[in-house]
Amino acid sequence: MPKRTKLETLLWELVTIPSINPSLDQEGIGCGEEPVATYLQTLAEKKGLEVYRQAVLPGRENLIIRLTPSSKVKQKILLAPHLDVVPAPLSSFSPKISKRRLYGRGSCDTKASVACFFHALTDLAEAPQRPKETEISFVGLVDEEFAQSGSRKFAKVGPKGDLAIVGEPTQLQVVTAHKGSLWIQLKTLGKSAHGATPEKGINAIEAMQHVLGILYHEYPRLLSRRMHPLLGQATLSVGAIHGGSQPNVVPDLCMIDLDRRTLPGESVNGIIQELEACFSSLGAQKPEVRISRTVPCPPLQTDADLPLVRSFLQKVGRRKSKGVPYFTDASPISMGGTPAIVFGPGNIDQAHSRDEWVSLEEVERGHAKILHFLQSLP
Repeated sequence: MPKRTKLETLLWELVTIPSINPSLDQEGIGCGEEPVATYLQTLAEKKGLEVYRQAVLPGRENLIIRLTPSSKVKQKILLAPHLDVVPAPLSSFSPKISKRRLYGRGSCDTKASVACFFHALTDLAEAPQRPKETEISFVGLVDEEFAQSGSRKFAKVGPKGDLAIVGEPTQLQVVTAHKGSLWIQLKTLGKSAHGATPEKGINAIEAMQHVLGILYHEYPRLLSRRMHPLLGQATLSVGAIHGGSQPNVVPDLCMIDLDRRTLPGESVNGIIQELEACFSSLGAQKPEVRISRTVPCPPLQTDADLPLVRSFLQKVGRRKSKGVPYFTDASPISMGGTPAIVFGPGNIDQAHSRDEWVSLEEVERGHAKILHFLQSLP
């Protein structure tokens, strides 16, 4: 077996740390993000880099590693991957390499980006020359996989930057737009009765059946009328349904949970009003509509013509940016006033999968592209 490069060894070591997001770790088998942050902090301090922490949640802190320029700071670049992963058995944190793929939980989402960004920063720190007017910070974020508490805290208290590169598996494409995420709950009410005499009750599940008919047939036609050049049309998915207590009782309550992926220009109030208008034909059987997740998850739309974005595209060998349907930390960071893009090795189809993997060749190319961009900064 060929000897692993320094970058491959870094990724290997990161994957061995079961940094399962504590908010998702129902079995308590992981260790959260802290051991990853400690591991990277130790390496960074050996390179003479400035390191500090940013408290986010109890026992969970963003890791910020700063490379200062030799002259006065005129611009700031943020390299911002997340450190948490989704749950997996402990065996998934024993990485394996086969056919130049590294397998293991988090290898693709998104420790490959962590390794690329961190290694590029330390390479630059050891180089004979570094940017003279650009401050570069590695920002290891917590809680991306649950509520994005890390990026929301960072956006609120800073430091702000002139460009944030958020690490996610984009196959080294440059993403300037992604959909937002809105969770909606619909509730239909009925009247309970004995199952032997259903005519004496009002079946809330039957009422929901008419709601679902509208959601599956009429509403998609409405969404298809609005298209975004990078993101296509908005989507809606029915993710959960709850109703009734037992077979011999007419249910007086039914609820469904919706995942509505939003486009730039759409507003929460506008979407709710649109849904309520669709249900108006149901009269007394129309559902109650409420937002079930209160943290804002708006879409991302960063101007691809910003000078730093144009420079990044050129340095990583891309002519155009693209859009993706999934939500990322780029949105909260952008809301905080820092223009954000998304970039990293790996394919999103591997994220959260049972046999998650990332191409080591793509990881090496990702590191080289990030380093090339950083080296080009003034």
